[in-house]
Amino acid sequence: MIFNILQKEDTTPEVSKQIHELFQVLNADIDQWDIERIMAQGNEFILACCWENDKLIGMASLATYKAISGYKGMVEDVVVAESMRSKGIGRKLMEMLLLEGKRLQLSEILLFSGHHRKPAIALYKSLGFNQKNSGMYTLKLSGSNRT
Repeated sequence: MIFNILQKEDTTPEVSKQIHELFQVLNADIDQWDIERIMAQGNEFILACCWENDKLIGMASLATYKAISGYKGMVEDVVVAESMRSKGIGRKLMEMLLLEGKRLQLSEILLFSGHHRKPAIALYKSLGFNQKNSGMYTLKLSGSNRT
């Protein structure tokens, strides 16, 4: 297995296709943006990847943002191929993101996980994440397409 941080120059059509396919395992109902578009935006976006025989088998991303309360990161889209789970891949991907967060001197890293994702929650807690006593709300805006 090879772990790396995807670089802008690594975003080939084949890599984009594999990211799209693996994301479908996480949530096929979410309209995805193309990885080339995300990497080209100029924001600090980190995608930790795990490869086996040139096939993407795990990924986790960290998007950063600045607010009055500090420079923060949000972990998004942590997914490991079903056949490769329980092998420490998710932990290694998360550790890579945490190291990047320290390198960027983020003040806080946040993540959201559905209550039903028990193994993921156990992983996050073992890495030092604590449940925040707050609610998360969402508002889908029309016109926010992926192109």
